[in-house]
Order: sequence, then structure tokens, then C-alpha cells
Amino acid sequence: MDVYDYKRKASESINGSVIDIETIGDIGVGQDRCKDTKQVILGYITGYDLRILCAMNEEGITELSGMSREIILNLPRPLYAFNCSFEQAVWFHHIGIRIDFDGELQGSQYESKKTACQSLQIPNYGDPFDGDGKKCIDAWLSGDFKHCIAHNRACLLKERDILLKRGYRIPQESER
Repeated sequence: MDVYDYKRKASESINGSVIDIETIGDIGVGQDRCKDTKQVILGYITGYDLRILCAMNEEGITELSGMSREIILNLPRPLYAFNCSFEQAVWFHHIGIRIDFDGELQGSQYESKKTACQSLQIPNYGDPFDGDGKKCIDAWLSGDFKHCIAHNRACLLKERDILLKRGYRIPQESER
């Protein structure tokens, strides 16, 4: 199996879709931001449904890339992400699609998810990396997919709570 499919029910429903991805590779800056980044996990919540697709190897990355195009283009709107420009840049370079988000959950351009969660009193949801995405990269590269999925699940639940507690802002134009 090259892509693991994790599905659960969320405790609260949302209108639209909250999306969070995990990646490997160099992020970079400017117009070439994320050109050397590969998506290894696609997670989303729609309604009460939480789904995480995790590539388990290099072949899985390719398979997930193909699956992502179809999934992303068909997710119910409005679409939300914590840092829209990151997902947009990864998908533009890695999958070859351009997606416009309806709402950004990051309160300001450089706000961390950890800061947002602390100020809104949102729980950690068992995140094994305590919000540190770099630890997720290391875990994926070492084959620790269980903790990567747990991290993405926690990120999705935190982002859902941010949406429900404080709403969203209009995303800035992406730097692709």
C-alpha cells in the first residue's frame, strides 16, 4: 500500500473544507517558493468528516499527487487553510494546480498556529510534535507515519477550532 487512507468523524461540523498538508523538501522563498517541496500528507475536514491521506513511500508521493488534484478540485467550498500561500505554492509546483482559498485562518501573516491556539485556548489534540512541522518532516523521512498522521489530525482539529472561534480573514495574493 503506497497511500494510507485515515478516516474519522469530527465532533463539530463546519461549512466548507479546512485543509492542511505536510511536506518534505526545501521550502525556499520568493517566486520559486516550494518548487522543491513535495506533499506527503493531504488532510481535510468537510462537515463532520475528517480524512487524511498519507504517502508511505516515493511511489505513494506520486499517487497522492494524482489523488490530490481530484480531491482538492471537488472539496466543498468555502476552502480554508491556516497559511493559504503555503498550500497554494506546494500545489502549484508539485501538483500543477492553482487553487484560490476563500479564508485564511492565520490571524496575521506571521502568526504561528501555536500562538493562535494558545490565545484561543484550543487544546493540543495529542499532537506528538506539539505543533512543530519540522519534526513531522523528520518523522516521515524515518517512516514514522503513525505520528505524522496524528500531527496532521491535530493540525486539522486546531484549524477547525480557529475557524469556529474567531473566523477567518481574506487571503493575500499568493507568491507563486
